Amino acid sequence: MAIAMALVAFAGFAPSYYLKPHFTFGPTLTPLLRLHGAVMTAWLVLLVTQTTFIAARRVVWHRRLGIVGTALAAALVVLAAHTAIERARDGLLGEGMVPPLQFLAIPLTSILVLPVLIGAAIYFRKRSDYHKRLIILANVEFVTPAVARLMILAGLGPPVGFALCDLFVLAIVARDLVTLRRVHPATLWGGLFLVVCQLVRFPMSGTHAWLAFARWLTG
Repeated sequence: MAIAMALVAFAGFAPSYYLKPHFTFGPTLTPLLRLHGAVMTAWLVLLVTQTTFIAARRVVWHRRLGIVGTALAAALVVLAAHTAIERARDGLLGEGMVPPLQFLAIPLTSILVLPVLIGAAIYFRKRSDYHKRLIILANVEFVTPAVARLMILAGLGPPVGFALCDLFVLAIVARDLVTLRRVHPATLWGGLFLVVCQLVRFPMSGTHAWLAFARWLTG
């Protein structure tokens, strides 16, 4: 799943970041976007590395790199919020499908989702069954922007992107049912939290309260 998520992220951001010189469309790569992309890439490389260490039973190395992962996750949350606000201020969010201030609710909700899931994963770092599930669920949130870009290129909207991201959640559920004959509590509660946060973004984004907050935030 870590490798699949890294491949999805590459595919989603290839036109606008990784293979940008070969594409004529997409945003100009400002220093902020370059930094955001570099940190996100480092996170995905670390995710694949960490899962490889566990598969190879290099637990000590995995734990040592966990400190790096915590720092990268914190940096990503800050960068994602700052980037979203700046692009909304410039009227560049929403790709013409959703008004920028309304669309801003989608990336900014990550500020709630990511710290909760990653914080829970850190809290349960000594319980590998909880830890690995929570980390993968957090990464569903991380790869959502990449999937959204694939859907935009296909002419589809954010709801379809969220639905495709939830295939990762269903994969965890399926594995639980096959290996445990039940859904693990981390999968159940972490997955429900993730999906509920996906669903509330759309009705929230059109409220007067949110739009007033977004105008203040980008003003």
